[in-house]
Amino acid sequence: MWLLDQWAERHILDAQRQGEFDNLPGNGQPLILDDDSHVPADLRAGYRMLKNAGCLPPEIEQRKEAIELSHLLTTVRQGSAEHSDYTHRLALLELKLRQAGVSTEFLHGDYANRLMQKINEE
Repeated sequence: MWLLDQWAERHILDAQRQGEFDNLPGNGQPLILDDDSHVPADLRAGYRMLKNAGCLPPEIEQRKEAIELSHLLTTVRQGSAEHSDYTHRLALLELKLRQAGVSTEFLHGDYANRLMQKINEE
């Protein structure tokens, strides 16, 4: 691997000397690096590629869908067929999230209410 690293470094330096990197977008601007210290080192490259491609982990996509369903439930009349359908889909998503180890407190809003009660008590 050492020889391959030297070869790659030599080609990069040659390209820099020839000015092949001068007209790239963002030239001369600081890099914006994501904090991926919580991701294991062997998974960082793969996660970065998925992120750049716009892909989200399944748990995050399910969380996003659950929030959308929760908002939709507030726009339909209780007892309607749509309300029943949204409720069932939301319950299924909540179960999947819990099985994946994701907290579903964000769906119930209990935390915000408890926090406001605590603040009002003081």
